[in-house]
Amino acid sequence: MESGASHGQPGAGLKPGGSDPLPDDPAWLQACGLEVCERILCSHRQVWGQPLLALPADASARLQAQELFAAEVVVLAHDAGPDPRLIYANRAALRLWRRSWAAMVGMPSRLTAAAAERPARSGALAEARERGGIDGYRGIRVDSSGRRFQIEAARLWTLHDDQGTPCGQAAGFARWWWL
Repeated sequence: MESGASHGQPGAGLKPGGSDPLPDDPAWLQACGLEVCERILCSHRQVWGQPLLALPADASARLQAQELFAAEVVVLAHDAGPDPRLIYANRAALRLWRRSWAAMVGMPSRLTAAAAERPARSGALAEARERGGIDGYRGIRVDSSGRRFQIEAARLWTLHDDQGTPCGQAAGFARWWWL
């Protein structure tokens, strides 16, 4: 078998005409990332009755994930664990929090806010969990270096799995400024 062959096909995973392997897909385009993106987008549509992004109805899961990651609106999501961990952050979120995907995804979502702001954040998340979603949320967050910023007009919504069971929460916002 050729070196660099994958999926049982000689040359699969190689650059055309070369031997250098293609880079792996980024995490948000791998199977788990595609599933999370679909859950974020479908849950938003269920809760708010409108799509988060203007995409064609027949857009592939990969295209949806690429567009969500590249969107100008900040989008984050966490799981439903007792100390929820981030399961998604798009490029706008990674830039705002000044973190890489590897540093941000998997960290407790409470760490996106300064300790003094966490009770208010928890209250808003509880309200969103009870109602399915809330619109117009505002709060103070903190980036990886401790710099504080205000978010405003944020939308929080509950994520649901294929059986309709709540499995996390997402947030999206476009308005923020440094404090």
